Amino acid sequence: MQDKLTRIGVFYDGNYFLHVSNYYNYDHPRRKRLSISGLHEFVRHQTAQEEGNDVRLCQIVDAHYFRGRLTAQEASQRGNVLYYDRVFDDILMSEGITTHYLPLRSFGGRREEKGIDVWLALEAFELAIYKKFDVLVLIASDGDYVPLVRKLNTLGTRVMVLSWDFEYTTPTGTKLVTRTSQDLLEEVSYPIAMHEVIDNRLKRNEPLITNLFVPYESKKQTTPGELNGNEGDDRELVLENNGEVHISEILSLKNGYGFIRYPPNNLFFHYSTVLDTDFNELREGDPISFYITKGEKGDYIAVNVRLHEPDLDE
Repeated sequence: MQDKLTRIGVFYDGNYFLHVSNYYNYDHPRRKRLSISGLHEFVRHQTAQEEGNDVRLCQIVDAHYFRGRLTAQEASQRGNVLYYDRVFDDILMSEGITTHYLPLRSFGGRREEKGIDVWLALEAFELAIYKKFDVLVLIASDGDYVPLVRKLNTLGTRVMVLSWDFEYTTPTGTKLVTRTSQDLLEEVSYPIAMHEVIDNRLKRNEPLITNLFVPYESKKQTTPGELNGNEGDDRELVLENNGEVHISEILSLKNGYGFIRYPPNNLFFHYSTVLDTDFNELREGDPISFYITKGEKGDYIAVNVRLHEPDLDE
């Protein structure tokens, strides 16, 4: 057993973390969000196991969260977005996490997250040099982080990746899949398949695993039919321009899905198809752009949903 402190640095790809948390809240039987404090406690215990050290000597000495988000002016125009941003910031601060935000940029009326993965990689490498992490934990899935891992390996810093692979079917029958880059998993010292850890050990009701989730129950979900808002019009939705970007507004929202105003039959969309914005930041009446495609059951649905900013000449 080692007799010195194992120093841990944790780095969050914020969009990825929110995507996974949304999955557990909306689509997994657990129906709860991931807990930051519970995740950090798991990291300490997992590091102790991997490093052969006492958990008391495995401490998170630095943690950082990276994400693109709306500007203050945009958020102030969107109901309670500023409030919820502040609530989440309070949670991050309470766990000693340093936040790194870049404003979402608009390209052709679409908000996109640019530069976050590069910023995360630069900060992680620089801090690994100056703070001498023994283990650096990445909560990310993108193969773009492979060069970072290789650089960290040259420093002698062991890298742990918390990965989630899952698939599920939306209420419209569309199958959605999330996978972590295999190249990334092969480069790290400690690849941890969190989906397997959670599903296997939740059955044993282990406190370390149950504490990975926030201690509240999600509200009862409403079926899509209760929110659609269609008024009995059975005419088939006609795709006038296949592959064209469409512009409309959000008609209704519920737990993980919503409907877009698009007569004669309003369009279903799932939280996982929302790009560049967290689903929880959307509001009824928001202008959005989207593509139309057919779901597994043959009905039309909206995908690649983005908040829309009208051009000056629109």
